[in-house]
Amino acid sequence: MAGFSLFPKDKKFFAYFDQQASNIVQMAQQLKDLVYIWENVKERVAVLADMEQDGDAIKHDITMLMHSSFITPLDREDISELTNALDDIADSIHDAADALYLYNVERPGGRARELADLILQAAMEVEVGISEIKDKISQPGLLTRSMAINQIENSGDAVYRAALVELFINPKDMASVVKWREIYKKMESAIDGCEVIANIMEGLAAKYA
Repeated sequence: MAGFSLFPKDKKFFAYFDQQASNIVQMAQQLKDLVYIWENVKERVAVLADMEQDGDAIKHDITMLMHSSFITPLDREDISELTNALDDIADSIHDAADALYLYNVERPGGRARELADLILQAAMEVEVGISEIKDKISQPGLLTRSMAINQIENSGDAVYRAALVELFINPKDMASVVKWREIYKKMESAIDGCEVIANIMEGLAAKYA
């Protein structure tokens, strides 16, 4: 299906969206490396903090461009919603990594690794979906990515529930239970944030394609 040609064809917004999405994928990869390798934790979390700040800078640039543009290629509320949702994912990834460090937990186990894997998978689908948002929007492309993200989110819910069940089976160290429950929740929030993007994609597909 041919996409709807947006007017005006200002490439700056789309380039910023691509930068945000790419930054999220890189952050998700850093988080995965953190839970799998579990070395130099403080330094790895510091890298993620810098990347999260890079995301904030991109968000600021988009906001400034939107305020300085007389006409925007997408409705302003759509630009704002997409920008904020992408930034929320970056925040959630950083929050999860920061909690791993601040709570001084032991080496993450299988459930944390599963969630990190799913965060990366979802982030990669988001990146591909964002690449469909150009001067022409591909409805089939956005809907395909949206469905893929929803499936990953469902898997994330299942892993999250299984992780909580395991935490509360014969709990011996309640402090550890509380810490890991919070960490798992933050990791799940990153996947949920990708689902928010999936919903936005569906809306954009219906509105512009």
